[in-house]
Amino acid sequence: MSSDINEWIEWLFAVAGLDGFAILAVTIPLGIIQGLFGVFPFATLILLHVSTLGIAEGLLASWIVGTVSALVVYFLCRSAFADWFERKWLGKMKRYKKWEHALRLYGGWGMVFLRTIPIMPNNLISFSAAIIKMKPKDYLWSNVVGNLSHIWLFGILSAAVLFPETDVGILIGAYIVFVLILVAVFLYRYFTHYRQQR
Repeated sequence: MSSDINEWIEWLFAVAGLDGFAILAVTIPLGIIQGLFGVFPFATLILLHVSTLGIAEGLLASWIVGTVSALVVYFLCRSAFADWFERKWLGKMKRYKKWEHALRLYGGWGMVFLRTIPIMPNNLISFSAAIIKMKPKDYLWSNVVGNLSHIWLFGILSAAVLFPETDVGILIGAYIVFVLILVAVFLYRYFTHYRQQR
């Protein structure tokens, strides 16, 4: 089924005939569909962006789509469809109870971690954040940073496959610096908060 969906998405691109960042007119709605129902992996859109726009622009487009779709899903789940999401997805979310606990405990930092490391599907991360009533401002910053981290990491992997002649050393080095900064900020915030609690 996944290959059928991928073929359908490629057909949609061919029919739409969009290039450059105009492809966002197709990929943002597809990102929202993916965020709501998870019918195809988000990696499909990342690969389409990178193969169509190149590495830097493709990753930027993927980050925009991932951030916008996750925000739409979060606000839809929080407002209009909270009961439906809880009924429909509660069974699947039980598998991820410890990660939901991490979201409650660490808030936005838990989301950054879950978006970076593909332990839990992206749509369930958005559903969990809405169901535990994460504050919108916490969701916003952690969604922006978490999606950046996720897409950057996936971009390193996909760039090596799609553009084997490209030196991804700069991309990897910059990502390591980015992660070290995130870890340093998290540790500073965590220990500052811990000292205040004592």
